[in-house]
Amino acid sequence: MNTTLTYSMKMTIAPSRKEMGIAAGRCGEELLVSLLAAKETVRVIMGSAPSQDDVLGYLKASKKIDWSRIEVFHMDEYIGISADDKAAFSNYLDRTLFNTLKVKAFHKILAETKDPQAVCDEYSKLLLAEPIDVVFLGIGENGHIAFNDPDMADLKDPLAMKIVSLDDVCRMQQVHDGCFKTFDDVPKQALSLTVPTLMSGAHLVCTVPTAKKNKACLRMIMGSISAECPATAMRLHPDCNFFMDNESGRGVAEFETVETVLGAK
Repeated sequence: MNTTLTYSMKMTIAPSRKEMGIAAGRCGEELLVSLLAAKETVRVIMGSAPSQDDVLGYLKASKKIDWSRIEVFHMDEYIGISADDKAAFSNYLDRTLFNTLKVKAFHKILAETKDPQAVCDEYSKLLLAEPIDVVFLGIGENGHIAFNDPDMADLKDPLAMKIVSLDDVCRMQQVHDGCFKTFDDVPKQALSLTVPTLMSGAHLVCTVPTAKKNKACLRMIMGSISAECPATAMRLHPDCNFFMDNESGRGVAEFETVETVLGAK
């Protein structure tokens, strides 16, 4: 059954990856500064992947953001990996941001030392305690957001966080990103925030570079909204700011605001 959906999404295609990072960083900076002017504490979810290097680099260099009033969550972690492992997502954020920035709190997903379901339950309570203000995310080569791969994603998931199995495309992406040397080195399971949790953020800043993500970007923008491409859920969000470089955005009409009608399952 097809349903007609009208959506509005702010979309920017930058001439280069560097310019994409600057544009996405400025967007994130403006959102954080505005939110900090209106409330004492701002709650943020951050993606942890090389695709986020550029936007996080801009935010780290910003002189306008009071990080001491920002509470940070990350969105996924491999089951069984140590927080000290270079491939751990919390370690990525420590190296990228928090080795120099002092935030109000950085809530790490500790997937090595406890029962995975217990970690999900505890982290879910932290997430749900107060609304999430901003989500900084990317999308995967298979269209995933966090580790919600097509086979595991549920756009109406009742859970805040869950145990997931990673599909082969997702695992190979970790090799492409340089996080692991071989496919067999990549863990098969992880903990992930669900699609509704990510979409619960008041504002989304999605940053997606490189030609390897071009197919996923096209599908996210023009395909049917379904778990077959979990990133399509962003088209239903009231404030999604979507940034691509010239490679990931190849074939996408170069305009900043999308207001159109698409068919969805």
